[in-house]
Formats: sequence, C-alpha cells, structure tokens
Amino acid sequence: MQEFIEIVKKAGEIFKEGFFSTKNVSHKGIKDLVTEYDVKVEEFLIKEFEKFGFSIIAEESIQENFDNSIIIDPIDGTTNFAHKIPYAAISVGIYEKKSPKYAIVYNPILDEMFTAIKGEGAYKNGEKIQVSNTSNFQRALIATGFPYSSAENEKDLNWVINKLNYILPRCQDIRRFGSAALDLCYVAEGKFDGFYEINLKPWDVSAGILIVEEAGGIVSNEYDEDYDMFKSKCIVAGNEIVHRNLVEILKRN
Repeated sequence: MQEFIEIVKKAGEIFKEGFFSTKNVSHKGIKDLVTEYDVKVEEFLIKEFEKFGFSIIAEESIQENFDNSIIIDPIDGTTNFAHKIPYAAISVGIYEKKSPKYAIVYNPILDEMFTAIKGEGAYKNGEKIQVSNTSNFQRALIATGFPYSSAENEKDLNWVINKLNYILPRCQDIRRFGSAALDLCYVAEGKFDGFYEINLKPWDVSAGILIVEEAGGIVSNEYDEDYDMFKSKCIVAGNEIVHRNLVEILKRN
C-alpha cells in the first residue's frame, strides 16, 4: 500500500504544477472539460502502476478489462481544477478479483490524503476516520453533484431537480462541491452525513466507495441494492440512518 501512496504523492506534484499554471482546456462534451494535466497525471500513474501487473482502467485512456485492476481518475473535479478552486483530487482504487483492496484519494492543494485498506479502516493523513453519528435527517448535511448530461438530457435534468425538491426541505442543507471522490471521503470523515449522485463513472468512485465502507458507512444504489460501478445509475452513501433516509426519499419520489 505504501508504494502506491508514494506514487500518488509524486503524481500530486504534477497536479500542483498544473493547478497554479495557465492551462489548455478542451471539451469532451458540452460541459465536460479536460486539461493537459489530466493527461500528464494519468500518463505518469499508468507508467508507474504498470509494474504491478494489474490491468489499468483510466478516464482518459479507457480499458474494459475489470478483474485485477487499478482504476484511475487523474483529476476528479477537473472543472474546479481549471478554475483554480482547490476541491479536486487524484483517485486510485486497486481491485483484486473485482473486489476493492486499496483506496487512495489525494488532494495535493489542501494536503488531504485519504486511504483505506480492506478490513483495516479508513484514514486521513494517517489518522483514523469514521462517518458521522447524525441520526436526525433534518440535521443532516447532504452532498450531491449535477451530471454533465443535464446539458442535453432533459430526463436527467428533471431527475436532479425533482430529487432536490424533495431532499432539500427535509435535510439541513445540500452542498455541491464538484468532486465525487472527495464528497465520498468527506462522508467517510463525517463532514457530510450523506451523498447521492447519478451517472458517475467507475474512476469517480472506485476509491471513495471503499473509504466510506471502511469508515463505517454504507454505499448502495437508490434501491438499497449493491452499487455496481459499471451499471448503477445512482450512488447513495452515508451513515446507516442517513443512508436509509436518503434511499427512502430517492425510491419514493
């Protein structure tokens, strides 16, 4: 695990260089951005990780083989990164036989290193973390995200608006920070009480899922079934009570 962490830290130096520099920004869709530093960080990570003998699934160079794999998001929160908003991170999930083994989410700008090993807990900068103990949904701070597809997919846009309409009055408040990987980590350390979002990709959540679960949280789809990174439309995460309340609202409305 430590060797993976050191590689991610080195990639963080490329990340920081790009964050504070003028960037070339291109578009993969109407809203979806990519910078040359997404590619630079990914290329560095792939080169370093190849020696471990895993297949590599990465955002900017997708491979479909998912068994023993390392799933990489070089910059989760590229829009924040492009605008010099320090809520973005490198996300790396290491899977053996399609099961999460190690997880790393690193925000080099705020120096936040979240890690987890299956069965050994979740940590931030070496200190153990756990989900919140909030039991009253009206006091719960919930995080979410808006899918890029909302620009051209009216159904997805309506889904987002409809769920906000039901959830926002029933919780303390909602935050939309723009990095699913970090949103999950903030659930794991108890800053957020819950999180939900649609249309995420495996590299957005491959590390965050294990970090939440190792911090005592629950991750599922909106029907309280196992979340499948490759098939599920919606992810729901939180402590046991907040998760249950979120699922009930999402199922009903």
